[in-house]
Amino acid sequence: MGGEHAIVHMVYRAKKDALAADELISQYMNFIRSETARFTHAVPSEGRDDELSIAMFAFYEAVQGYERGRGSFLSYASAAIRNRLVDYNRKEERHKGTVSYDAPLGDGEEHTLSDMIPAGEDGMKQWTVREATREELEEFANNLMEYGLSLSEVADNCPKQERTLQACHKALQAARENPGILDRFVKSRRLPLAELTAVSGVARKTLERHRSYMMAILLAYTNGYEIIRGHLCQVSGGKEASV
Repeated sequence: MGGEHAIVHMVYRAKKDALAADELISQYMNFIRSETARFTHAVPSEGRDDELSIAMFAFYEAVQGYERGRGSFLSYASAAIRNRLVDYNRKEERHKGTVSYDAPLGDGEEHTLSDMIPAGEDGMKQWTVREATREELEEFANNLMEYGLSLSEVADNCPKQERTLQACHKALQAARENPGILDRFVKSRRLPLAELTAVSGVARKTLERHRSYMMAILLAYTNGYEIIRGHLCQVSGGKEASV
């Protein structure tokens, strides 16, 4: 009982302190690996197996969502990890081979990765552009996974109306002008809705509706994904936004 009380105390500290959250995740990495292994029936390897990254993110989500009265924290975290891994497995089954130049990026979406490659280039230059695009896409997809997102989910979440697109990019521009917001986004891996609403004047509901898209663009800002960022702007509005 005393052990569970100590865990709950650490969880409540981790809710408010990013460093405490990192320490908690580090302390319970064996638990996270064990839960991942129970699902995959194999020993996961950090930096190699996507499932372990998903499980780590689910553990962090469990920390943020846990409240006293919901029973044992570790049981709560175990269920959260399993649910995330089940969702990830289902998405993988639906989107096997997602890194494809000719596959549409989202439901009803006509744009593909091949649209990002300039026409009329000579063979060697076009191959170089394709390789750069492929490498950046794979890195970005792995980075998104750490935030609990997928490329197809982001593409489906892009604003479809010009007015909504402009509102989202107004908030994104405000985030760029306030480095503290980007820092908190990276540390918490959550969209700082209250701050974005306050600094941009954009309705919170608009940002909530396009949370995945907003997070992907912010992630692109923090990591220099120029090809990806430009493409996300193009497929969502047909033109490069002023961000």
